[in-house]
Amino acid sequence: MILRRIEGRRRDLGGGFVVRRVLPAAGQRMVGPFIFWDHFGPVDYAPGERFDVRPHPHINLATVTYLFEGEIFHRDSLGSAHAIRPGAVNWMTTGRGIVHSERTSPEVEASGQRMEGIQAWVALPKTHEEVEPSFVHHPADTLPVIEREGARLTVIAGTAYGRQSPVGVVWPTFYVDVDAKAGTTIDVCAEHEERALYVASGRIALTGGEVAEEATMLVLEPGATVEWTAETDARVLMLGGKAMDGPREIWWNFVSSRPQRINQAIDDWEADRFGHIPGDDDERIPLPGDPRPKV
Repeated sequence: MILRRIEGRRRDLGGGFVVRRVLPAAGQRMVGPFIFWDHFGPVDYAPGERFDVRPHPHINLATVTYLFEGEIFHRDSLGSAHAIRPGAVNWMTTGRGIVHSERTSPEVEASGQRMEGIQAWVALPKTHEEVEPSFVHHPADTLPVIEREGARLTVIAGTAYGRQSPVGVVWPTFYVDVDAKAGTTIDVCAEHEERALYVASGRIALTGGEVAEEATMLVLEPGATVEWTAETDARVLMLGGKAMDGPREIWWNFVSSRPQRINQAIDDWEADRFGHIPGDDDERIPLPGDPRPKV
């Protein structure tokens, strides 16, 4: 029932901010529409310390920020300015191009915080890659919750177990947060073509004996009937959806079905042809590499 096991690779994104990067991985570019998966934290910020991701661009994808702890303040070139907190969803459709930053607000910086969460990207279908960019915030209390004995399941995006998230997806998607007590057994929703389990904390065992611990993703065989049991208290993200409509190229913050589109985005960022963020326009992340690699 396990197609592939992926262990999160530690990446330092600068300033000691370390993530466990899971997707894309060798042999596994995507699971459904999910093409990028970073687990960041837990990290403690003392008063006066801050999390800062400077303005940077994206194209042809949607970013999905989901926090377990802490707060991140989002700004983008549409003029959006919104704090995200645990259990809420920031869904940014980048379409033909957008610039955003993710930082610590002055108020949170003054008090310090502990932060942990998932940054995921989903590829857009070819028919939607060049749509107008948009940003939508969904508070935690708007997401469907399924209460089971020993577990709480939140449908972050898409459909699962007969429930549908209010997050506007344009491709069949499956994204569920499971907070399970030790000894609880969960069946994996079978309606989606491609599925995976990501263990954010704790340890789980699948029927058949496969065990996974923190920072491990298990990609499931299509059509397999799968149950997992929390051997300790566990936080598990279940994700996937329909297989995408073809392969995607990914380079830096750019994703597209067309390599030449990524090359255009590289040129546009270098030539300052992307939008600017109101209130956060004094700095930006430069293109990596010199000379610049192109897809």
